[in-house]
Amino acid sequence: MDQIFSKLKGDKWIWIIVIVLSGWSLLAVYSSVGTLAYKEGKGTELYLFKHFSIIAVGLVLMYLSHKLDYRYYAGISKLLMIITIPLLLFTLIGGNKVNEASRWVTIPVINQTFQTSDLAKLALITFLARLLSRKAHEIKDLKKSFIPIMGTVCLVFVLIAWANLSTALMLFGTSVLLLLIGRVSFKQIGIVCVGGAFLLLLVILIGPRRATYVSRFESFFKTEQTVQNTVPFQEDKNYQANLAKMSIASGELFGKGAGNSVGRNLLPHPYSDFIFAVIVEEYGTIGGAILLFLYVALMYRCIRIVTLSPRAFGAFLAAGLGFSLTIQALANMAVAVGLGPVTGVPLPLVSMGGTSILFTSVALGIILSVSRSIEELKGKEELNEIPKNHKVVVGTI
Repeated sequence: MDQIFSKLKGDKWIWIIVIVLSGWSLLAVYSSVGTLAYKEGKGTELYLFKHFSIIAVGLVLMYLSHKLDYRYYAGISKLLMIITIPLLLFTLIGGNKVNEASRWVTIPVINQTFQTSDLAKLALITFLARLLSRKAHEIKDLKKSFIPIMGTVCLVFVLIAWANLSTALMLFGTSVLLLLIGRVSFKQIGIVCVGGAFLLLLVILIGPRRATYVSRFESFFKTEQTVQNTVPFQEDKNYQANLAKMSIASGELFGKGAGNSVGRNLLPHPYSDFIFAVIVEEYGTIGGAILLFLYVALMYRCIRIVTLSPRAFGAFLAAGLGFSLTIQALANMAVAVGLGPVTGVPLPLVSMGGTSILFTSVALGIILSVSRSIEELKGKEELNEIPKNHKVVVGTI
């Protein structure tokens, strides 16, 4: 084990958290794909092998990403944005449409679907980190800084929100947090929020999924919700949320044991959107609390990297990507326990899903690249000791 970790640079606790979540993901997905396997006439082992392969590829991407000096991602982010904007437009126009939403495109030759919003999240956060670090000394300048930053955030937001509102809102929230960290004035952030609210209203009122959004919000804010154990229950707008809460409640403190979930056979997407409900049912409240602790610990390690980073770009990268993953995890859990409307957001590194796992792995690799750089600076005695009142150097990559 020591030999393995000696080859893995960066924050060792992040590596441990990723390995634990990946192992837990294999158990949870294998337990929850039974209904899907039955519907498609395939064995559950096939899904387990496929999921294991994706996790393995993700770990390789994470390793390669953390080996690359994080400063190179400043240039890569510009290229990613050039690719992302047209790709999001193409997804809306010619993407695969499911439930009135065009979120996926099919990759030629390999014939695999690809969710473009996963790329957009990585592209926007790294690009924002680049802009904020390079324009730190003129951050309040309307023409040189504010308009490029606001324009980028709002453009990506509306392109994603048209088909995937929940992902767009989480990305917008992460962007606002980055603006706060980047010392953008409250007045300018307020303008960004007003612009985002206007675009949100536009998407809800005239977007292709307006009926779905209105229905979900109405269902969530109902004052009286009943749970029926009859067939008409499946027609209830709160069907998924109620089933998730029933699964969680039946898990009690210690759970029913791995593979003993009942809700997995009833929930529409127990292997992705509602995998947290299955985990709590099988591993109990204690298991759910441990899973929550792992994501909080991940965010804590990212914040620690932010405080230690001697360069602004590295700090913004670790903060933005860390917040993005944690917010997504909390959103998934909140939906499962009934604290938010149904969103369809996967649980990072745990839910079954190809592009989500792969881009999450790359994001974690970038965070580890920043951490690795800090370790190397310490090793070279260029950064012997970081005082408690250490401040990030702004205006540098």
